[in-house]
Amino acid sequence: MKTVGYASHSPESELVPYHFERRDLRKGDVAIEILYCGVCHSDLHTIKGDWGEQPYPLIPGHEIIGKVIEVGPDVRNFKVGENVGVGCMVDSCQGCDQCGAGEEMFCRNGMTATYGSEDRVTGDVTQGGYSKHIIVREEFVLRISDKLDLSKAAPILCAGITTYTPLKKWNVGKGSRVGVVGLGGLGHMGVKLAVAMGAEVTVISRSNSKEKEAKSLGAKGILVSTDEEQMDKAMNSFDLILDTVPVKHNYDTYTPLLDVDATLVIVGQVGEMEESGTIPLLFGRKRIAGSLIGGISDTQEVLDFCAKHGIHPDCEMITPKQINEAWEKLTSSNPAHRYVIDMSELSI
Repeated sequence: MKTVGYASHSPESELVPYHFERRDLRKGDVAIEILYCGVCHSDLHTIKGDWGEQPYPLIPGHEIIGKVIEVGPDVRNFKVGENVGVGCMVDSCQGCDQCGAGEEMFCRNGMTATYGSEDRVTGDVTQGGYSKHIIVREEFVLRISDKLDLSKAAPILCAGITTYTPLKKWNVGKGSRVGVVGLGGLGHMGVKLAVAMGAEVTVISRSNSKEKEAKSLGAKGILVSTDEEQMDKAMNSFDLILDTVPVKHNYDTYTPLLDVDATLVIVGQVGEMEESGTIPLLFGRKRIAGSLIGGISDTQEVLDFCAKHGIHPDCEMITPKQINEAWEKLTSSNPAHRYVIDMSELSI
């Protein structure tokens, strides 16, 4: 299938139109015309080589909303014309214990990422959602409820599942005290989801400049991490803290805020952290954990949860020609919304 996307040809280059061919449809595949694609901070990190050398030219994008345009003969769960989603994975071995447990992101044989991975059959590099079309194995295609706004649903497939997974894993519910460090693309979804689960949510930030935004999302307010008096009063007051900060930092700032047996979950930074101490952890049996995305079943679950509770990411729509401008803004700041690319203006 001939198609087009926006690709980078090196860590230093801008994203530019790139014409290429998608692989032929296999028996269990679904072909999708992409309508919207969310812009994730990890797109920028990957393309810039922050997480290692990449196979250029590379088209990023793993928050995909589209319409089915063709299905393979063995496909049973999707039909032409349906609205669907594709997240961070497009394949896995489907045979190991982790795949069997619905945690394909931990596939023992390596999951196939939506972009920058080797196709399990051909070995070709997978290309992502900043493009007009994509072909995906049926098991990795997700249903999109009519209750969701298609133009705003895409970030649920990464920002949504990334924050939903730890909230579910650590049993957040009515009465849970949840802190969310950072109110960016990940953080604002963490707040919305935790509030919908019944938690009391506080945003933890270096300033109170986003307090109005935090309260509008359902948080009770902002705890200013640079205010020693506020931080001292908040010691031992959280059952779970989601750390969404996407750069190297010191989590010692936040561990004293955890109650006994509470957990701080890192979902933002991929890579090195600053040197930290153990005293707050030892005196309270506190934990530092990490969490990746989530399996396909949980991703479907968070899509359905958002549909049920009327949750949509806060989005700013852009055209394909505005992608590089959006990336510049992501580099210089951490806006409390997600950029979403409207693919209607992208033609072959």
